[in-house]
Amino acid sequence: MTFNDNADISRGKVSKRGRNTGIAVGGGVGVIVLFVLSQLLGVDLTGLAGGEQAGQSQSEEGESLEACLTGADANTDVECRMKGAAASLEAYWSEEYPLLGGTYVSPNDMQLFTASTQTGCGAASSATGPFYCPPEQTIYLDTSFYDELRGRFGSSGGPLAEMYVVAHEWGHHIQNIAGILEQAQDGQTGPASNGVRVELQADCFAGAWTAAASDVEDSAGVAFLKPVTRAQITDALSAAAAVGDDRIQQAVSGQVNPEGWTHGSSEQRQRWFLVGYENGAEYCNTFDVSGSEL
Repeated sequence: MTFNDNADISRGKVSKRGRNTGIAVGGGVGVIVLFVLSQLLGVDLTGLAGGEQAGQSQSEEGESLEACLTGADANTDVECRMKGAAASLEAYWSEEYPLLGGTYVSPNDMQLFTASTQTGCGAASSATGPFYCPPEQTIYLDTSFYDELRGRFGSSGGPLAEMYVVAHEWGHHIQNIAGILEQAQDGQTGPASNGVRVELQADCFAGAWTAAASDVEDSAGVAFLKPVTRAQITDALSAAAAVGDDRIQQAVSGQVNPEGWTHGSSEQRQRWFLVGYENGAEYCNTFDVSGSEL
């Protein structure tokens, strides 16, 4: 999606953690694949292996993205785009969530980091993929993930594909303040498991925001985003498909094991994004449908 050049994104709640000059040791493609299989776009970091790699250091002081002020900035810089997405999502959910019957509470932050960082859910690295940490009510994201999404997992990329990731993680925040995450964490896997329902609902929430985004305005009444195009929706669906459990399993092991799914198939993820896009957030109750309807 494209931001209106004069939209005010300055209130987007995003900060960046600076990185010291230590050189990373360890990691690599194998680690990336393992982390992606279990954690990509997820919320449960209890299985996160290791910590910061030897020789790698990360400062924990956040810095604001003060240069990111307008939609024009968001259109030309990926970090500013994350700030613009946060501003739009905050405005959308502050109005939408009360309509669903709840009292909206903002996330504490969205933290951009490079290489590795410490979080309230444990140590994380770029290989972890974007995630939401419930105890901190904070989203963590290394924007280099978008290169992996395109280059390794076959997404077509594009601004909406990037913002879909943010909207998905924001969806986990909505689930957290609604008590859904706590109720659904039963450790089960499979195409109809609670874990998959959590992820598909977050995809649905992302679709609902996408449909409404061109009507969401800043404090001066300027819409953050221009109307979405068919090509941009295709990009978002490509990103959703790229992180389907079946596609990742096939790429890594050459076979698909539905009983091991934690996030849903490519088809499920695309379909539930479209459910939200076509119908709105009130239709995103993935816990109220049978397994065959997921």
